[in-house]
Amino acid sequence: MEITSYINIDFQVISPDESIKNVQAIFNSTTFTHLPIIHNNVLVGNISEDDCKSFDNSENIEAYNYLYNAFHVKKSTSWLDVLEAFVLNETNIMPVLDEDDLYIGIYELNDILSFFNETPFLSEPGSTIVVEKNRRDYSFSEIAQIIESNNGKILGIFISDLKDNITQVTLKITSGGLNEILQTFRRYNYEVILGSEEDTYLKELKERSEYLNKYLNI
Repeated sequence: MEITSYINIDFQVISPDESIKNVQAIFNSTTFTHLPIIHNNVLVGNISEDDCKSFDNSENIEAYNYLYNAFHVKKSTSWLDVLEAFVLNETNIMPVLDEDDLYIGIYELNDILSFFNETPFLSEPGSTIVVEKNRRDYSFSEIAQIIESNNGKILGIFISDLKDNITQVTLKITSGGLNEILQTFRRYNYEVILGSEEDTYLKELKERSEYLNKYLNI
């Protein structure tokens, strides 16, 4: 399914001469964090619910144009960049413009998350692995080689955290030799943050720890 199928062309937009009273009423009847302001099919900006609460309701929205938020995506924008735009702008609606920068409609965050849920990364059965390594030493090609050399296939991979000089990578893989994959990551000096409950390496460590505790308590 194309992400553009989620564009809501019937979304209620507001014009610059809309009264603050009407805009506040719209916010009160919805869960939207922002509303797009459109003039002659051109996106003027977006106004937030938090700002609108403090406005004088005898004014028009144009009186507060200095508080407009300038964010949007294009119809050609990929779904991952659309999702990033939602996060960066802390909004649950995203105006969509065509190739001529004219307003088409909006994306709603819940719809984009639903689209994400339909991707193989989440919908296909498999195992999730989280590994860490020095930022200068890891590579996607090495990670792929580790997985595929142990009869695994990658369903999805992304950098889930960057801290100091460490890069954290989250992977979704089809079941291959999962234990062998985890062992190989360790041999290549990756730290396995999250693996499988069937990770025999962790089982062995747990069994040895339990045996040591029993020995010390004799």
